[in-house]
Amino acid sequence: MPTSEPILRVIQELAKLPGIGEKTAERLAFHLLAQPKSEAMLLANAVRDLKEQVKSCGKCYNISETDLCEVCSDPKRDHGLICVVEQTRDLWAIERTGAFRGAYHVLHGHLSPLDGVGPENLTIPGLLDRVKTGGVREVILATNPTTEGDATAFYLQKSIGGAAHVTRIARGIPAGSTLEYSDRTVVGDALSGRREF
Repeated sequence: MPTSEPILRVIQELAKLPGIGEKTAERLAFHLLAQPKSEAMLLANAVRDLKEQVKSCGKCYNISETDLCEVCSDPKRDHGLICVVEQTRDLWAIERTGAFRGAYHVLHGHLSPLDGVGPENLTIPGLLDRVKTGGVREVILATNPTTEGDATAFYLQKSIGGAAHVTRIARGIPAGSTLEYSDRTVVGDALSGRREF
């Protein structure tokens, strides 16, 4: 099979992306090759701009092009209510609902002692500083419903102590699903998190 070093490099780099296998990377590389140079350069420039212009918000660690992200700089937000998420994509998922008008704090991961990830490897110290400086009434722990997410939520609840009211997002059976296809942990969470009808 004839090979071209630039194509092989692009395939190798694309295959490093999550959810992209070697075959998909190969299809994408040949698609880019078939496009006019101007189209391919739009992608290259977008990736360059992403790495050069996007940084972490100095307050909540969300992504931003300025020192404070759009949420932190919005005076219409309730900054006394902080929703803690593991990743920026979790923040985006909550924002898409339009149901939350408070502030956020992005941890950039979860506690995982087996992988060497402790509180100092996340943005936990920044969160605790925000809470302890006052003005925060409630911290909503929206870490993922995994062993690591639960451990992170438990650690944060203990660390925050009485400095603010701490709550955890509800868990249970998603809308449109059925009990038959839900595992017992999900059903158990749904039962324990039940509310008035």
